[in-house]
Amino acid sequence: MAAGSAAAVGRRCLACFMDPESAKCSSTISSSSSSSRQTIHFPNHRNSHQRFCSLSMNGCQGDHPHLPLGTVETRSFPAVPSPSLAVETLSSALSQLKANPPAYTSGIIRLQVPIQQKIEAIDWLYAQNKLLPRCYFSDRAQTGNPKRSIDCANGNGNGNGQSPKKHNKLVSVAGVGSAVFFQDLHPFSYRHWKSLKRFLSTDCPLIRAYGAIRFDARATISSEWEAFGYFYFMVPQVEFDELEDSSILATTIAWDNSLSWTLGNAIDELKATMYQISSIVLKLQKQVCSMLMLSNSHIPSKKYWDLAVNRALQKIRSDSALIKVVLARSSRVITATDIDPIAWLACLQVEGKNAYQFCLQPPDAPTFIGNTPEQLFHRTWLDINSEALAGTRARGKSLSEDLQIELDLLSSPKDHLEFTIVRESIRKKLENVCNSVVVEPKKEIRKLPRVQHLYAKLSGRLRSEDDEFEILSSLHPSPAVCGFPTEEARVLIAETEVFDRGMYAGPVGWFGGGESEFAVGIRSALVEKGLGALIYAGTGVVEGSNASSEWDELELKISQFTKLLKLEVPLEIKN
Repeated sequence: MAAGSAAAVGRRCLACFMDPESAKCSSTISSSSSSSRQTIHFPNHRNSHQRFCSLSMNGCQGDHPHLPLGTVETRSFPAVPSPSLAVETLSSALSQLKANPPAYTSGIIRLQVPIQQKIEAIDWLYAQNKLLPRCYFSDRAQTGNPKRSIDCANGNGNGNGQSPKKHNKLVSVAGVGSAVFFQDLHPFSYRHWKSLKRFLSTDCPLIRAYGAIRFDARATISSEWEAFGYFYFMVPQVEFDELEDSSILATTIAWDNSLSWTLGNAIDELKATMYQISSIVLKLQKQVCSMLMLSNSHIPSKKYWDLAVNRALQKIRSDSALIKVVLARSSRVITATDIDPIAWLACLQVEGKNAYQFCLQPPDAPTFIGNTPEQLFHRTWLDINSEALAGTRARGKSLSEDLQIELDLLSSPKDHLEFTIVRESIRKKLENVCNSVVVEPKKEIRKLPRVQHLYAKLSGRLRSEDDEFEILSSLHPSPAVCGFPTEEARVLIAETEVFDRGMYAGPVGWFGGGESEFAVGIRSALVEKGLGALIYAGTGVVEGSNASSEWDELELKISQFTKLLKLEVPLEIKN
């Protein structure tokens, strides 16, 4: 593409940013006029199918806000040298809690025991013999982006302004069972958010709800994503927190008598889960797997991908308002033996520098895993950060080649246009709820083990904590995974793609009391028992895009998964 052509489209793009009417688009997670009813679920996992209690979004019934819980608290116990002793301590504490229950008809209590050794959360999760539901979230190991610290004595954030001790820095979290989970067949709304926040408190920052939200709430849910609903969040029953030099084992009990779910019910269910917890944790081998891949097919195929990209380019070049659209591909891999999603995720951690790793699996569902470099937002009290990430190149085989590729990416008109669209869209959305927004750096390179991207960091200060939902609903979907303007891009995606993105490219992360963090669920896969895996990838189409080059970019993005597989005909079929 000629530089003049890119500049012309760039001027058209920036004109849209300057004209509020031109930039208007529907980017909320759900319509505020929706009259959906939410279900808040308390666990009963001993039956083959979960039973749950139904609750309107504002309490037992009516349109008023939820009544606050009777108590939200964290109880800490002395540190022990091993996971088995931590399990014993928690089991004893549960018995004492049942014998001397608090005088509240509703509440959520976290019991936690520090462990005087570092154990990786993903190793602990692998040892739990597929207890469901389960979740995992790992923070980014990024230079210049220090991990958040906690007070091991009470589970609170380090808010005293002093330098945190090294061993108090949280690295990753794994959880099994659900003290309470949130799922609905209606789009995630402000009322859902308020209902979820009812179980969280700034006094207990490690009580968190981990989960994900669909990319497009208006799209029909396909069978492989059905168990996730339009969103799925869980507060784990049993949780393992990996710190830099130590660990924490915790249990959480939630109850509400108005839902016919008493403290006794909650403790009995938690004891049943604790009985299945393994204290024997072995180190997973994070090496390239040699799993046999029997077949690999794409939706769309290369032929239909070319048609889709060229159609999008025609729309962009027409009088349409569309400037960018992100088209995605679903790749089905069938393997000779079942893929263990936790072992797969452990292998992906080798590629995890500057990336989040996540896992989410509801009961009777496939496992959604990913290794994403893209942050949607991170909120600490009123401070909020977000990122713009766009433009993709492979890493070089040598330092000089890598530098040359970096310079090519920095000077590319096509990639600059794509990146500017993402950065400026995020900036404007933050400005709607922040007093001011700082963009620094405005444009630089972020390098990952296999790829490198253009990157900018945006920071602001919310006017109110209630603006958290507004940030979530406006930042998602960003132009990095949907396009610009959002509504025009979303419509074209719905017309073009013949598979369900599900949670791919949607928000993945956690809500806490005074802090929340969400990544964008890209570089991800859905692992299904007996059916291999669906691997997802997308690429931005703007003026100057080429269908074959974009296909190559898809291959590059899924290579962190495909490197774990070996395409070969089994020996018994070769003859």
